[in-house]
Amino acid sequence: MQRYSKSPAETEAIGQDLAARLSPGTVVAFTGDLGAGKTAFVRGMARGLGIPQRVTSPTFTIVNEYEGGRLPLFHFDMYRLHSADDLFDIGWEDFLRRGGICAVEWSETIREALDEETIYVDIRRGQGEQERILTLHGPGLPEEQEETP
Repeated sequence: MQRYSKSPAETEAIGQDLAARLSPGTVVAFTGDLGAGKTAFVRGMARGLGIPQRVTSPTFTIVNEYEGGRLPLFHFDMYRLHSADDLFDIGWEDFLRRGGICAVEWSETIREALDEETIYVDIRRGQGEQERILTLHGPGLPEEQEETP
């Protein structure tokens, strides 16, 4: 499904909508350029899960954990990993077993470790400075285009 956003707030709202559909253990894998809006989308997911904490990019910590909502949220930044083999060093399988939502920025680094149940979110810049084109696909999501700009 394709969605369009004209602001970070709209990108967050799309993330919030997606969060309502997620079940324990879901992995949401993000792709998109630096500054495209991946963390804004995850902020919306956190809000949709009822998580009260402020969501920030996990660039330097690799993973930020958020609790207190319907499900825990584990926000990963795989930018500094070299391959899926590095996942063992950060305890990836332990996070999967904890029954939360794993939001994975720069997922292309570990794509071979993601299973067929993964939900993919690609965020690209649109024509305007704030415009974004979001393409979501995976189990439980409609395949058709949902809206137009």
